[in-house]
Amino acid sequence: WARSEPAWGIWASPESTVRLLPTDMSGMRTIELGCGTGYVSAWMNRRGAHTVGVDNSAAQLETASRLAREYGVDLELIHGNAETLPASDASFDFAISEYGAAIWCDPHAWIPEAFRVLKPGSQLVFLGTHPLALVATPLDGSPCEAVLHRPYKGLHTMDWRSVEVDPGGIEFNLPIAEWFRLFLATGFVVEDYIELYAPAGESQDRFSIPAEWAKQWPGEQIWKLRKPIS
Repeated sequence: WARSEPAWGIWASPESTVRLLPTDMSGMRTIELGCGTGYVSAWMNRRGAHTVGVDNSAAQLETASRLAREYGVDLELIHGNAETLPASDASFDFAISEYGAAIWCDPHAWIPEAFRVLKPGSQLVFLGTHPLALVATPLDGSPCEAVLHRPYKGLHTMDWRSVEVDPGGIEFNLPIAEWFRLFLATGFVVEDYIELYAPAGESQDRFSIPAEWAKQWPGEQIWKLRKPIS
């Protein structure tokens, strides 16, 4: 919330490098899918956008609302699910997800929903875990290793609720070819795909991804998609 310039993902990749947001968002109606505490929505609002943040956690939205008041940012926050968005067709100029819907919603549900609510010519960008990081994560939830621990073929649902190390929730991802097939079937055009690595000087591990591992293999991915005009 306090950043003047956005930084993305677990390694704080600078906006000047990855360019997820339009520089000028004046007059744009935008939606953050799985907004959490709302800092991405705040970044868009400061660039001139009217921003809607959707999240299925009432507690997260309460925190987002408190921070919006604290920082003087006007956000529209909705308690909802990115797999079934409470929004009309073609009602947004831009959609984004950073570790929200991007990993916690089934892509076969939320990608078509994002397409539905975007106006023709508008963009969807999202950032989440790279599928390679998931297949390199041991089954007990320990940090990534230089070993493949689960099949890449058929990758879709990872249930972390009963793992031995740092239990979590249910996460979704796809093999890269399956992402492309989903975008093609939905109607999106892929404008860019970025794989993120840990910076050369990084030494601190982030979540289940060791810095040294992520200097050799991508721990995160960014997709930039556009809904065609016709």
